[in-house]
Amino acid sequence: MRRLIPWAILSGCTLAGQVGPKPLKIGNVTVQGSVRTRTEIWDWFQPSSGDPSYAFQGTLARISFSQTGKNFDWQVELAAPILLGLPDQATAPGAQGEMGLGATYFNANKRNRNTAMIFPKQVFVRVKGLGGPNHSVRFGRFEFADGLELVPKNATLAALKRERIQMRLIGPFNPTHVHRAFDGAHYAYARPDRNITAVFAVPTRGVFQTDGWGWNRIAFGYGSYTRNWGSKAHSADTRVFLLHYHDARNVVKTDNRALAVRRADTAPVKVATFGFHSVHAFESKRGTADFLVWAAGQTGSWGRNDHGAGAIAIEAGFQPKMASKLKPWFRGGFYHGSGDNDPADNKHGTFFQVLPTPRFYARFPFFNMMNNQDIMGALTLRPHAAVTISNEFHALRLANRNDLWLAGGGAFQPRTFGFAGRATGGSRSLANLWDTNIDWRARPNVTVTTYLGVAQARAAARFVYPRPGKAAFGLVELTYRF
Repeated sequence: MRRLIPWAILSGCTLAGQVGPKPLKIGNVTVQGSVRTRTEIWDWFQPSSGDPSYAFQGTLARISFSQTGKNFDWQVELAAPILLGLPDQATAPGAQGEMGLGATYFNANKRNRNTAMIFPKQVFVRVKGLGGPNHSVRFGRFEFADGLELVPKNATLAALKRERIQMRLIGPFNPTHVHRAFDGAHYAYARPDRNITAVFAVPTRGVFQTDGWGWNRIAFGYGSYTRNWGSKAHSADTRVFLLHYHDARNVVKTDNRALAVRRADTAPVKVATFGFHSVHAFESKRGTADFLVWAAGQTGSWGRNDHGAGAIAIEAGFQPKMASKLKPWFRGGFYHGSGDNDPADNKHGTFFQVLPTPRFYARFPFFNMMNNQDIMGALTLRPHAAVTISNEFHALRLANRNDLWLAGGGAFQPRTFGFAGRATGGSRSLANLWDTNIDWRARPNVTVTTYLGVAQARAAARFVYPRPGKAAFGLVELTYRF
């Protein structure tokens, strides 16, 4: 399997197709869509049993019908995920658990190696102009990403919000082959320099299971205020937000308490999250410097326990004007998401990531933002207008040695909690991760993405896996839009 990953990465350059037609118009109705197909190749940490090395294929086709008017919009979008060749020997007993997302897809789809479904991805109406020209409300099923309520005009700020701010807490989990959506209401007051957003919704099923029809017994309310400000030399974007999450599913929660205690705790999870982000870009003769901070605090109840947690991310970068042919962007940062210190004190201190899209911050998704410390360095090169090469290094360790090594992206079905945890015997150092992602826009409507990540196991991973060594994850992806 290790021989397959370099071959798969290199083969991506041969996948580009022909340019497709422009969006089809049927009267006043616009028809458009996309097809994304991806081969994933996994070589997980070495377990005591099972097969950690495998490959599988995932395809997601989407087609939408929409109409836009002065005071009224509507959209109906269908999605059809197809999963082929899922691994049936990639789940090990005990804490070793699922070895990569191929095992997660397999278990979430009733242990079928091949599965497919069609379901309504988005069905909503939007009413505009009530109370003024800047107001809108949409009702129904829709996608939503926290942090992207307002897109800055400054290119650096827009890129930072897209890559390092959005979906830390709420997102459609679009790197998966199914995604999630939200059923509810979304209000927006939108001006070029400011935005007020309120969302009240229930997350749909999906993400890893191809059946995205139903709901989960979960509800959340989210509100934010975002403002663009600054001067010609200093552009900034700042947001404050509040999020309340209520999970009433009768499932075993993932935390560091004993299994018998967790099984007996059927009380709901009710977590309030409050926080802010502030992103800055400074222009000078030598280049563009940037700085961002994202922080959140939490309170509420974790079943029968009180909940209190927090997280902070601080990052900075520089784009020098020299080496203009490569357009380098150097970045570095630190993230800390709190962990729980004592499983028996009736207090839960692990930062809860709610319903995020984790892969923006964990491109090799064997970790997330919960009980995690991440020292990160990155170099992005843009040698051509159609090519972006992103290289990252992450030194990962657990925030608290008495808590779990956590991964996952939140609820996606009624019978599983949505996050997985592994006890590490008091070890904190998790892994060093090196990865490279290449995006090539081969045509205006065709994008080829290749990725390779290699994780070197440290003490926490070695405690879980007898012979961990290294783990690797690679993919080749083709997206065609019409």
